[in-house]
Amino acid sequence: MGQRGGTEHLTVQREGATLVLTLNRPQAKNALSLPMLVGMYDGWLEADEDDAIRSIVLTGAGGGFCAGMDLKALAGKGMEGEQYRDRLKADPDLHWKAMLRHHRPRKPVIAAVEGYCVAGGTEILQGTDIRVAGESATFGLFEVRRGLFPIGGSTVRLQRQIPRTHALEMLLTGRPYSAAEAERIGLIGHVVPDGTALEAALAIAERINACGPLAVEAVKASVYESASLTETEGLAAELERGWPIFDTADAKEGARAFAEKREPVYRRA
Repeated sequence: MGQRGGTEHLTVQREGATLVLTLNRPQAKNALSLPMLVGMYDGWLEADEDDAIRSIVLTGAGGGFCAGMDLKALAGKGMEGEQYRDRLKADPDLHWKAMLRHHRPRKPVIAAVEGYCVAGGTEILQGTDIRVAGESATFGLFEVRRGLFPIGGSTVRLQRQIPRTHALEMLLTGRPYSAAEAERIGLIGHVVPDGTALEAALAIAERINACGPLAVEAVKASVYESASLTETEGLAAELERGWPIFDTADAKEGARAFAEKREPVYRRA
């Protein structure tokens, strides 16, 4: 699986029970690189495997989020991080899992966006659960302007996350969207003053971290698994996910703490 703890283009930091992953290639507007993809994927795995982690925040360094694919590398100018090629050979889907196309962490993922979040950046965004952006952030799927296809999942997921007319306009025009417009069409949930997206995302993470972790993970799983079901199927699946939570020690602790007027102490049991 390789060493964890980040790479030269992806830093990993703990903020209490939150794992913060930072895309760290500011000289290239945090364009995707092999070291970045490997670091992201390892971060998702770390969060899945470590029960002490209750939430994840994904952000970018240098006042930007992610400008998408490295077009210079695509044009044949070489991609940094050749030492990670063995990871791709061992798992040819690693890059898609890193971009949250083929992988969904069981912990909530909060995006903290500043600056450019375009092309592959907007595709990664669609794999996150809660989204906060600075007021000067820019979004968009620019692929068609370069004769490319947004193959990170956007033609499938975007129309399920925002109204189809907005999804098609974003996909077919390749134009930029301001944070205010992205919020208006439902792509993001919060617009905050520039430079405070990470702070706002961490505040949301803290609220999540204070909740019962088994309940949080079950709720997230239920929302996604029921998305492709009929209402009747979804309600049946919800009961299967939800009823076992009531039998946990954490559920009993939540009720006890409420009665005793204190904060609950959850133990994932």
